Amino acid sequence: MASYLPRFSFGVLRATALAAAVLAAAAGGAHAQDAGAAKPVAVKVFVGAMFEIGKNTGDRAGEFQLWFERYSKDAKPITVPGALNPVFCNADGVCGSVLGMGKVNSSASVQAIVLNPQFDFSKAYYVISGVAGTPPSRGTIGDVTWGSWLVDYDLGHRWAPEEGKPGEPVFMPRKGYENYRRFQLNPSLVQWALRLSRDTQLQDSESARRYRLRYPDPQARRAPHVGVGTHMTGDTFFHGPGLSKEAQYIAKSYGADDYVATEMEAAAIALVLARSHGTDRIMSLRGAVNFDQGNPNETTLAHLDPAPGETAGGFAETVANITQVGSVVVDTIVRDWASWQNGVPALQQ
Repeated sequence: MASYLPRFSFGVLRATALAAAVLAAAAGGAHAQDAGAAKPVAVKVFVGAMFEIGKNTGDRAGEFQLWFERYSKDAKPITVPGALNPVFCNADGVCGSVLGMGKVNSSASVQAIVLNPQFDFSKAYYVISGVAGTPPSRGTIGDVTWGSWLVDYDLGHRWAPEEGKPGEPVFMPRKGYENYRRFQLNPSLVQWALRLSRDTQLQDSESARRYRLRYPDPQARRAPHVGVGTHMTGDTFFHGPGLSKEAQYIAKSYGADDYVATEMEAAAIALVLARSHGTDRIMSLRGAVNFDQGNPNETTLAHLDPAPGETAGGFAETVANITQVGSVVVDTIVRDWASWQNGVPALQQ
């Protein structure tokens, strides 16, 4: 007698076979996709600049162009949602991006970048790089300094000078905000950076040399050099001898070193990194393109809005100095990665 199968059984078998084929194809596609997925970029050094004047190459250089030309000229841009600009990474694990000016702008970009799965920042070092102002009692045009401390200028209490006692500070720190308003950078890393870069030959300009002579301070009149000190982060572009003195007062009240550079981003970036990867591998690198006050013969407003031909000059030379100084450290870390990847090497005396 012939065998008998109910008619519906053929439909069930066909559907079962089709489903199995679909699942097998999906599984095979998933495996192929996983195998072909790009691995995260293992970042060794990330360079964060704050602004660029025009393009990343071929025109007047801002804070990022010389870094880009040295390390990332052939790199493809990596778009990161939430970051102001793309990230560029070379084959050696050196990455960089323009983060945007100001505390909110730059820190928002950094948070988006370090949390993005396209990158592995677990062993990365950071160079926060840009131009700055400097008090004439501590620095000069063309100086390059490594930050020993990053101090927030804005977080606290202020009042108008006429509402306090004559000659006394008009600022009081906000109690309970110690971990948000100041960061001591890894002393060993700062000393490594200084040791590697302190003999770098810095560029200078004739206009900067002439401009320095307007100031009586010995530090203001000397040639540029590589140094260390506190970087003061303020969204407020504070200016004039009174606010410069106040910045020095804030630095000292926080137990920091001498204030040597005024900038607008580093402390905020450090807070983002402190919450994600820690601060042991952060370097703050700033070049002075202006004094934070006028000379004794000009008002603060006149110095803020100088007449044509009355600026300090030396901008191009200073951004070149920043990259020249910083690249010595970046190149050392990358070249000797086996010694650096697990932490800052011990300093040999």
